[in-house]
Amino acid sequence: MAQIAIKQIKSRINCPAVQKRTLDALGLHKMNQTVVHEDNASIRGMIKAVHHLVEVATL
Repeated sequence: MAQIAIKQIKSRINCPAVQKRTLDALGLHKMNQTVVHEDNASIRGMIKAVHHLVEVATL
């Protein structure tokens, strides 16, 4: 299955708690951190919720 790299490019300060929990669920805890996940519908849904805070690249 394809993989995607997700990088946090904006701060989580002043974001709603729901978005902070979504970033935690993705494994992103600080700025410029990158994580790799399988490309599936659940991950895409989480990315959609915080799309303004992250950058996505396919591997």
